[in-house]
Amino acid sequence: MPNLTPAVHDRDHSLGPNTAAITLVEYGDYECPDCLNAVPIIQQVRQALGDKLRFVFRHFPRSAIHPHASVAAEAAEAAAAQGKFWEMHQALFDHQKQLGEIDLGNLALKVGLEIYQFEASLSQKRYRQHIAADFESAQQSGVTKTPTFFINGQQYKGPNTADALLTALQAVPTNESV
Repeated sequence: MPNLTPAVHDRDHSLGPNTAAITLVEYGDYECPDCLNAVPIIQQVRQALGDKLRFVFRHFPRSAIHPHASVAAEAAEAAAAQGKFWEMHQALFDHQKQLGEIDLGNLALKVGLEIYQFEASLSQKRYRQHIAADFESAQQSGVTKTPTFFINGQQYKGPNTADALLTALQAVPTNESV
């Protein structure tokens, strides 16, 4: 199975302690219906494992089939600059079916962002390099679809269900470092 390249680092967006025994990385696309379906699965898994799990999200916008995914990823990164990545991440998935019509500025206000800074970041395309780096790392890691998960650096090939993912995560030796 392909390995995660590069390994998780400080630039990544993560939930859970950096010292967690298990790291779950998702390569996702904000316009992908399967990624939307994965949101409650990740929530269940995080709740079940608590501090044993660190969850990381990396961008893999599949723009050829999801024309609004790259702009949504840029909005998430612009929110991250104001410490609100996860709030925007959730808001984008909550409004996935309207990504083509939604006013991202209005969404930014709803998650508590300073609107002028947010809009300047989007208009200047400040975060395209970050998204491109995530996309390149996905390709180096053998990612071809979204969502694709990695457990402690190893690609997960099982079904995208809470039970199957939780079983795979619980099978990881607890003394294994990330």
